[in-house]
Amino acid sequence: MTSRSAPPALELGLLACLALLWGGSYPLLKIAVAEIPPITLIAARVSVAAAILLAIAAAQGERLPTGRAIWGRLFLQAFLNSYGAWTLLAWGQRQIESALGAVLNSTSPLFVFLITALVTRHEATGGLRLLGAALGLGGVVLIVGADALNGLGDQVAAQIAVLVSAGLYAGAALHGRRFSHLPPVVTAAGTMLCAAAVLIPASILLDRPWELAPSWRALGSALVLGIACTGIALLLYFRLVRTLGSLGVASQSYLRAGVGVLLGVLVLGETLTPTVIVGVVAAIAGVVAINWRR
Repeated sequence: MTSRSAPPALELGLLACLALLWGGSYPLLKIAVAEIPPITLIAARVSVAAAILLAIAAAQGERLPTGRAIWGRLFLQAFLNSYGAWTLLAWGQRQIESALGAVLNSTSPLFVFLITALVTRHEATGGLRLLGAALGLGGVVLIVGADALNGLGDQVAAQIAVLVSAGLYAGAALHGRRFSHLPPVVTAAGTMLCAAAVLIPASILLDRPWELAPSWRALGSALVLGIACTGIALLLYFRLVRTLGSLGVASQSYLRAGVGVLLGVLVLGETLTPTVIVGVVAAIAGVVAINWRR
């Protein structure tokens, strides 16, 4: 079954899987970054992902594209999708509360909606999709706690950095449609190769990774981040850009907050409060509204 002929229920299920993979990356990042510097960790993450994706592409008989123009677009996609957004997000979240960072970083569907409605107009927009974008963001606020908004206006530069990272994610969802003529595995592999080409030299210059001695626990976390949370996740991402569209794939940012709650309940034994339950329902309703097919 091709991605374009797959039933909508399957695509929404894959969207939930993407949110699970990206939402589940946070505890792994916390373990790995305690022993591996951020630039080196991200370089390892994209390098592992590139190796896995290249192996999958080879097994499927796919080849990387040729031509300077397409590789220029892949380098831009890598900046939007990975190292540019991740660097800004990491810098911003070091200076503001994580809950506020989660809310600000969840605004990417709103960016996608506004850019689509006012500039590109490449897919349908309307009241229902705007309602879904607003409802999903409101759900995230309820999940992390409305008190998270109390910090708005403090550490303005850091908050702007997190918002810009959300804008880059939105740009990635919009720019990603330019690769619809390529198989998702080829786009994902090319994007990660471009990211590795930037991050590996930066890691060597800044972190001297050969002097590090991380534990097997940290190395294992980095490996899972590269294989599952980056390589497999990007395969899903570029498929969903083609099937659900830019706004549809961006809506997974609302589901990530729900994933965090689910992991907290299952792994840490946390208790669900009525407010959090309402927030999760609102986030899911927002995603459904965005992806509703008339």
